[in-house]
Amino acid sequence: MTIPRKHAEAGQGDEPTPLIAIASVIASMALIAVGNGLMFAYIPVRLGAEGFDPTWAGLIITGLSAGGLAGCILTGPLVQRVGHARAFMVLSALIALANAAVGAGPHPLLWIAARALYGFAICGLFIVAQSWLNDAVANAIRGRVMAFFYVAYVAGLGVGYATLAFVDIRTADAPLIGIAFTALSILPVGLTRLAQPPPPQAASVALGRAWRISPVGVAGMLAVGGLSMSIAGFAPIHATAKGYSQADVALLLSAMPVGTLILQIPLGWISDRTDRRYVLIAAAALAMVAGLLALGFDGGALAALVVIYIVWDGASESIYSLASAHAADRAGKDDLVALSSSLLFAWSLSGFIVPGIVTALSAVFGTQAFIYVAIVIACAFCLFVLLRVVTTQAVPAAETGSFAPMTAQAPLPVELAFGPDEQPRNRGN
Repeated sequence: MTIPRKHAEAGQGDEPTPLIAIASVIASMALIAVGNGLMFAYIPVRLGAEGFDPTWAGLIITGLSAGGLAGCILTGPLVQRVGHARAFMVLSALIALANAAVGAGPHPLLWIAARALYGFAICGLFIVAQSWLNDAVANAIRGRVMAFFYVAYVAGLGVGYATLAFVDIRTADAPLIGIAFTALSILPVGLTRLAQPPPPQAASVALGRAWRISPVGVAGMLAVGGLSMSIAGFAPIHATAKGYSQADVALLLSAMPVGTLILQIPLGWISDRTDRRYVLIAAAALAMVAGLLALGFDGGALAALVVIYIVWDGASESIYSLASAHAADRAGKDDLVALSSSLLFAWSLSGFIVPGIVTALSAVFGTQAFIYVAIVIACAFCLFVLLRVVTTQAVPAAETGSFAPMTAQAPLPVELAFGPDEQPRNRGN
């Protein structure tokens, strides 16, 4: 079976892309997600079991975010130099090395460096994979392909989280499993028949320009960067500190992606038919309410917390895709490359700064500080979007693009490798 490629040689018509070639990139990222989810859950639980202060786990999250910020900036030049396939394999190898360093034993300083390396590599992998897929498929099916990509990755994360319940936390079993899945992920890409895109053009970061195009889009990325890294990063740290068992932490984390899968589709469907800002307000308000409930039920029955965290994570992750779609609605074809790069940079910047703040607050007020920070972020974003609704006009629903599900655990695709044809029309301010 084949699907139409986005590009065609002059005079030759569309060149079909084999479906299995597209599936190879998606399968590789899903395999990586299994190992990534396991390592994300393993590190705070292992540190807790070894008696380390939770602040160390927070510093490790901050290091991961710093690496992601570097990956956002440096992946483009890497792909320019060696191409998509080689860049994918190099970055996968870096993840395997990072997992091996974690497997060397509970040495927090080493783990900070290892997770920073992981953050760099995983951010780079998403940029490579998504730009590769964007180049390979036509506009008519891109939304469906990318939606399947995100669902596959989120499902892989859930499997990885759940795997924590079956490993001996005091051994290197989890890092070894992570290395194995990372090695497996190289095979589909190494054997793929998917043509590589042309050498990418540099993608500039211009936050001021992005803000002029879509203040709500930039603010949404800043908000969700902090929300995602706070909730996904500090929930296992806090649960471990509160005395929940290894199996409980695995259940909580593996359930959280369900909210992303459940809430994004209906919220996206509604946003395609009305002002997306109304839906962003609803998602932010839901995240704020869920945060308050997480605070109220903190340390309580696991079943109640699982339901609350499913809603909390799902509402927060939905801001990511909704803000991205809203920004794209307002971007002209000449703005899209810089806008995509700037949104990714805003997400990465917030994902670096907010965990550092949460870590500092946790050292003073305890590990529940991340809940307060997440509530404040959701409230501030909700109020900002309300202000924008009152002071500016919406893009008419008939002129908006189609919503595509995304997750903040999978960074925005930067348009690394293709030109401005078939990009959205200028929507104005």
